[in-house]
Amino acid sequence: MTLTRILNRLAPASVALALLTGCAQTPAAAPKAPAGQASAKPADALPSWNDGATKQAILSFVAKTTTAGSPDFVPPEQRVATFDNDGTLWVEQPMYTQMLFALDRVKVLAPQHPEWKDKEPFASLLKGDVKAALAGGEHAMLEILMVTHAGMSTAEFEQIVKDWIATAKHPELKRPYTECVYQPMVELLAYLRANGFKTFIVSGGGIEFMRPWAEKSYGVPPEQVVGSSIKTKYEMRDGKPVLMRLPEVDFIDDKDGKPIGINSHIGRRPVCAFGNSDGDQQMLEWTQGGPGARLMMLVHHDDAKREFAYGAESKIGTFSDALMAEAKAQKWTVISMKDDWKTIFAFETK
Repeated sequence: MTLTRILNRLAPASVALALLTGCAQTPAAAPKAPAGQASAKPADALPSWNDGATKQAILSFVAKTTTAGSPDFVPPEQRVATFDNDGTLWVEQPMYTQMLFALDRVKVLAPQHPEWKDKEPFASLLKGDVKAALAGGEHAMLEILMVTHAGMSTAEFEQIVKDWIATAKHPELKRPYTECVYQPMVELLAYLRANGFKTFIVSGGGIEFMRPWAEKSYGVPPEQVVGSSIKTKYEMRDGKPVLMRLPEVDFIDDKDGKPIGINSHIGRRPVCAFGNSDGDQQMLEWTQGGPGARLMMLVHHDDAKREFAYGAESKIGTFSDALMAEAKAQKWTVISMKDDWKTIFAFETK
């Protein structure tokens, strides 16, 4: 879920390291006990997951696809796993993080644009009235995004994102956004890589918004991030080549755009895919459509106490009743945050 949802679905009132990358042919073994000591119980590869059918589905899938001689064995070069970002790897409520980044950028840029004091949606934003600013719907949101995401080089934008992500905090959790990542999914990413899988982010969020911090947060390097993009132009400035970001949408990596983005950037069909909303359905369908063993999972936000509870009624991260029915019909696993995750955020245990 993501930038696309912001442009197409967000209602005005809705304001709201790679640890291991080896190509193991058998599941990762638990560490051996020091010499002279009795072997302890094997280490749990997914300690933040509660024991149960969901965790077992992951363990069984990895075992059968990485064990040589198994009828479901998948060669290492074909072990591709794709993950949505917003709502799957980190929080997306009360508003997409990238949209909050854009709103903060408006405040930073305001001194350069005195005309914004009388121009919507900027006038309302500068008064702190986000609801009124977004009342203009898609046009208003697109205008905000283009003003804050274009007009600079790719290197300049990368540094702007790095500076913002280093200091910005979630409005409700009061933690840096990079701490608002789901610990069970971070463990899952590491577990898959330990068993020879290559992990990719495939998100509707901006590709150049995610790349500056994804490796540190998830162990996913920039070249394994697929996302929405705006157009860029090659130019020579002061005798040096630069790529300038233009105020035009190039590609939206959401819904049916996700399989297209996967084909374009990755070139292999995933054998497992993880999402959380209607925008991820086509990615899971594309994954399931391949031969052999497949694993498709959807994160269901049903824990209002530790995170947020939302689904069909939400304009952000919509998990519709139709998607729930499709998951049941296709035998996709629905991950219950409330029941399947022992811990949601790493900071819970500190």
